[in-house]
Amino acid sequence: MTATPGSTTARLDVVVRGRVQGVGYRYFALATATSLGLTGWVANQGDGSVRCVAEGARPALEQLASELARGPFGARIDTVEAVWGIPAGTFTRFEVRSGSHSGD
Repeated sequence: MTATPGSTTARLDVVVRGRVQGVGYRYFALATATSLGLTGWVANQGDGSVRCVAEGARPALEQLASELARGPFGARIDTVEAVWGIPAGTFTRFEVRSGSHSGD
């Protein structure tokens, strides 16, 4: 996936804080991103947050951001920090990574 001027593809890097671990949040993100045709990953972070990096069509990423801010039943979302960027195009699917992942 390569972004070109006027392209509608993008990269979204989101950190969600609150009660987001132990409530199925990563699998909620996986199901949502997969249904939207996005690639990337989601992982628990050592500080109790969840980080999600996704690439794809900008409208689908905006929908993902909206769903991540809502979260699954049982989650409590305190803050959502989102950074938009240019997609690297290195992901082939969306996956759940362990908290000890090395990034991308």
